[in-house]
Amino acid sequence: MVLLEFSLYPTDKGESVSDYVKRNLEIIDESGLPYRLGPMGTTLEGEWDEVMAVVTRCHEAMAADCGRIACQIKIDYRKGRSGRLDAKVQTLKDKSGRDLKT
Repeated sequence: MVLLEFSLYPTDKGESVSDYVKRNLEIIDESGLPYRLGPMGTTLEGEWDEVMAVVTRCHEAMAADCGRIACQIKIDYRKGRSGRLDAKVQTLKDKSGRDLKT
């Protein structure tokens, strides 16, 4: 199972690109995969091919009307473990003995 955090945005569309990021979120949401939106990226949970397919769809949709795109990806693979999108954060909350901002 994979946790994949990514940020994908056009660099040729001016200062604010939230309309383009919104389109990515629609693709992510429609994928049915568990995800968490963060201020600097979105984390997906699924099998390798599933999460990479979402990133590919986001890129293809953006490339339709953007001439330059930046993408950052971080991947954490752990064999046989699912539910890590929430479990990793909960483990840190438990170990710290307090509620953490998420």
